[in-house]
Amino acid sequence: MKRSLLVWTAICHFLIVYAQKPAIIPQPAEMQLGQGKFTITEKTGIYLSTNDFEAKSIAEKFNVAFSKSSGYQLKYVSQPGNNVIQLSTNAIPGLGDEGYILSVNTERIQIMAEKPAGFFYALQSILQLLPKEIESRSVQSGINWIIPSVEIRDKPRFGWRGAMLDVSRHFFTKQEVKKFIDDIARYKYNLLHFHLTDDQGWRIEIKSYPKLTEVGAWNVKKTGRFGTFTPPANNEPRDFGGFYTQDDIRELVQYARERYVNILPEIDVPGHSLAAIASYPELSCTPGTYKVNSGEPFMDWHGNGQFTARIDNTLCPANEKVYTFLDKVFSEVSSLFPFPYIHMGGDECAKNFWEKNQQIKELMVREKLKDMHAVQSYFVGRVSKIVSSKGKKMIGWDEILEGGLVKDAAVMSWRGMKGGIEAAKMGHEVVMTPTTHVYVDYMQGDAAIEPPVYASLRLKKSYEFEPVPQGVDPNLIKGGQANMWTEQVYNTRHLDYMMWPRGFAIAEALWSPASQRNWKGFVTRVEDQFNRFDVADKKYAPSMYEADIKVKKDAAGKLLLDFPTEIDDIRVHYSFDNSFPDNHYPSYNGTSIIVPTDATTLKIQSYRNNKPVGRIISVGIEELRKRR
Repeated sequence: MKRSLLVWTAICHFLIVYAQKPAIIPQPAEMQLGQGKFTITEKTGIYLSTNDFEAKSIAEKFNVAFSKSSGYQLKYVSQPGNNVIQLSTNAIPGLGDEGYILSVNTERIQIMAEKPAGFFYALQSILQLLPKEIESRSVQSGINWIIPSVEIRDKPRFGWRGAMLDVSRHFFTKQEVKKFIDDIARYKYNLLHFHLTDDQGWRIEIKSYPKLTEVGAWNVKKTGRFGTFTPPANNEPRDFGGFYTQDDIRELVQYARERYVNILPEIDVPGHSLAAIASYPELSCTPGTYKVNSGEPFMDWHGNGQFTARIDNTLCPANEKVYTFLDKVFSEVSSLFPFPYIHMGGDECAKNFWEKNQQIKELMVREKLKDMHAVQSYFVGRVSKIVSSKGKKMIGWDEILEGGLVKDAAVMSWRGMKGGIEAAKMGHEVVMTPTTHVYVDYMQGDAAIEPPVYASLRLKKSYEFEPVPQGVDPNLIKGGQANMWTEQVYNTRHLDYMMWPRGFAIAEALWSPASQRNWKGFVTRVEDQFNRFDVADKKYAPSMYEADIKVKKDAAGKLLLDFPTEIDDIRVHYSFDNSFPDNHYPSYNGTSIIVPTDATTLKIQSYRNNKPVGRIISVGIEELRKRR
């Protein structure tokens, strides 16, 4: 009997500890919950065991963030002791430049790290250990700033933990980019991939070519669905857009550096270059007058990755002026960004205009190029030499593999994992960023209530992201990143909605040990972040609570529906009679539901513990038939 009681006590203790486990994202490598708690008060001090300027700057950023909600700043003390937050520089085997040890007990908080980045990431964890009110933009009275006793030994799995922001399709101001940097740094991302040029805008000042921003940074403001807009009239003002001056770039680079975020610049060539060609038409293979695209159709997509261009949006590989242009562009870009890589794009290059160009034909004969892929490979090789001449390494989307990959180029694999696997087996460095898991511009819930995009990506699928495929040298997989394309993203509120919570999942895949992957535990921690976002008045997607509507037909041709959910304890209630279902309506039990013959509309609502969660979804039956 005593033994049973002891076992039951141990089980209860385990369940209590598990339930109380701190909800940190990304999950630390090692974490043990202790007894008791530490409370930060006005008397708590900060002690730095080092005179390192960076460590002091990091502590100050934490102090400012804490004061916004608490109403007071912590004072620095000259001696370690009790009731302090202590930052100590120590040589700790195995932690590396970004690792840290965080020890919280009833008397003090102690952080140990080898490098300042470790202090920074430890303090991000502390912010998540504090009550959710820490996220408030105003002083919160009556809050006990309690942190549970905990022992954390943490370091990242990958050194490349990126988030790509496309500022070409829709321009985001310098302040908005800073906010994005703040947001990703909170979840231990350490790289901003800055997609600076595309068909809709050239966003970086190049002093050698002023028309790139005088002309290429501006298009016509349109409202609606990008890619379907009517062509702008000649008299419509081209005043929508913007660009970053070189001083702006320097400011952003420094701002990011202070948050241990590098910035990778991307100049997308030879395709996606309409903004450049509108500025300097002589860079095209096809003579004509060009204008920056405003979201009107100019490419025909045929499926299976096949496409043709209605307008030649490519730089001409047979034109020496192009390489002079790129040499000057990359020279100025390399001087602005200290990160050792430059991204050259290389994706989705339409070649139908190349095929009929005499200059290209002559180039193929002269250089013994067998097809258009070889032509692009020739271009990539020339660009690689230019980038290398600036002391940088070149990286590009996986299309740069086509026609043969130049020596020392790194590959960003976006069309699934295949390109990355191929590149790694050839001995090249790879960053995994497949559409299947990390394209956070995709729809994340049912198409009936999501802003329309051509594909979907649910949160659970993002959480399953594994950057290292079987059969490749893991040392060649540098890491991965979330990609935020902004064709359909017009403002920062929607940017946040699209990024979170899928950005949590990708952050965890890149930081935390793969062995700790646990979907149910992750959901609990996501919900804690939702509570914090609510306090911060920050937008996020509730899609993980909502059903993924599946459509099929039975042998008799009747329409059948299933409503699977990502979370187990969700019940989906539905109606076909045009009324709004609540928890007293029929619920989905795992068996396919037959759609009534005369029904015109389906409505569903998710419930959890008899409370509605997520959004009500209403979709017409005819629309559902089209999904078959």
